[in-house]
Amino acid sequence: MLGDDRNVTKAENLFDLTGKVALVTGANSGLGFGFAEGLARAGSDIILWGRRADANERAAEKLRPLGVKVHADTVDVTDEAAIVAGVASALSAMGKIDTVVANAGIASQKPFIEMDADTYHNLINVNQHGVVFTLREVARHMVERGAGGSMIVCGSGSIFQGVPTMTHYGAAKGALAALAKGIAAELGPHGIRCNVIAPGFIITEMTMADPQLGKMIADSVAAKAPLGRAGNPDDLWGAAIYLASDLSRYHTGDTLIIDGGKIINN
Repeated sequence: MLGDDRNVTKAENLFDLTGKVALVTGANSGLGFGFAEGLARAGSDIILWGRRADANERAAEKLRPLGVKVHADTVDVTDEAAIVAGVASALSAMGKIDTVVANAGIASQKPFIEMDADTYHNLINVNQHGVVFTLREVARHMVERGAGGSMIVCGSGSIFQGVPTMTHYGAAKGALAALAKGIAAELGPHGIRCNVIAPGFIITEMTMADPQLGKMIADSVAAKAPLGRAGNPDDLWGAAIYLASDLSRYHTGDTLIIDGGKIINN
C-alpha cells in the first residue's frame, strides 16, 4: 500500500515502470512510437505492434538502447484473428501484459454529404473495431492472470469538438470514450483500469503529411492554446506513464485532455 507510515530513507521514483510490460499498437511511428518511447524511458518493457515489419524493427532498434526488452510484431488490427495471434505471441515472448495502449488509427477527410461506405468503414475498422478487439483480447489475459492492469485508449479532441470533414473520425473517437467507461465499470472488480488520453493537435508524420495544411493547423492551435504551441509526441509521456504506473490505481473511466489548454480557449 502506498501512502502508509513506512520509513523512507531516500527519494523514490514513484513512476518507475521497471518490471512492467506494455503493448502499444500502431507503435512504429508518430503518437504510437511516442507512447512506446515514453513508457520505455520509465523502464517498461515494450510489445510493439505495427503493420510494416521493417518499420517495426527500426522502431524497436531505437528503443532497445534504453535498456528494455522489446518484442516487435506485425499485426493488422483490422483482422481479429491477427489480434488474437498477436497477443498469444506477445505473451509467449514476454510472459504478461500489464499495460495496453490502443493507439493504432488512421485519419481521412470527406465532407459529410459526400461520405461513402468505403471511406467510413475503412476508418471505423481501424480506429474503433481494432481498439475493441485489442482491448478484449488483452482483457482476457488480464482477467485470467488476476493481477489487474491498465488499459489506455488514444482518443482525440474530436471527442469534444466537431471537426468539419472528419465526422467519421470524431464518431470513432467518441465511441472509444464510451467504450472506456464501459470497460472501466465492467472490469474494475478485476483491478483493471481503463482511461482515455485525448491529445490535441500533435506534430507527427501523419499530421504533417501535407506540410502546408499541417503548418496552418499548427499555427492556428498555437494562436488559441494558452500554452502557445502545438504539441509533440513527448508531451504525452507524462499522462501515459502515470496511467501505466501504480499511482493511477484508483483512477479509471476518465479522459485526460492533453492539448495545451486549447479546449478551454477555443
